[in-house]
Amino acid sequence: MQFDQAERGFSFAKDGPLDMRMDPTEDLTAEAVVNNCSEEELGRIFRELGEERFWKKGARAIIEARREKQIKTTRQLASIIENEFPNRGKIHPATRIFQGLRICVNKELDVIEKTIKKALDRLAPGGRIGVISFHSLEDRIVKHVFKSAAKPTRNMRGQVMNIAKVKELTKKPLIPSQKELRNNRRSRSAKLRFVEKL
Repeated sequence: MQFDQAERGFSFAKDGPLDMRMDPTEDLTAEAVVNNCSEEELGRIFRELGEERFWKKGARAIIEARREKQIKTTRQLASIIENEFPNRGKIHPATRIFQGLRICVNKELDVIEKTIKKALDRLAPGGRIGVISFHSLEDRIVKHVFKSAAKPTRNMRGQVMNIAKVKELTKKPLIPSQKELRNNRRSRSAKLRFVEKL
């Protein structure tokens, strides 16, 4: 829902402050990252967290733009990227840059692994948990945590030390149908995985 609120600064579709904090009480904002990080730091964020192919170009464009004036709004940042990146058809050129910034500001990859592990520990036997991820970095973590919990741990001799905690209910992630894609464009990158507590 916060993506639809311009004042939260998550989306380039609506102009708003460059914020992107899931928790508004946290200190770090996307504006601070964009205006204070070095070109190398921005490049790393865009490459590793945004999975952006043109990460160098994006970082350089931001550094050059902020020399003239601070980057304070979502439209300002989106325009800088639009002017530098090639057209990608249905996907906006700034999508992966915004993804990288959002993940960085909210430390999302650290949070997701810890949260899933805690949820699995608290789940009652027979209980099920499903996780929807919206990009490959998240999905990789969900897949790894679920696979790890579904395998028994063994010692050096191959003896089982701890039995598997869960059973995987989805070997491959569930993806949206064509009907859902027509009704909900945001579901296009969604992947859903389920496990059941043993």
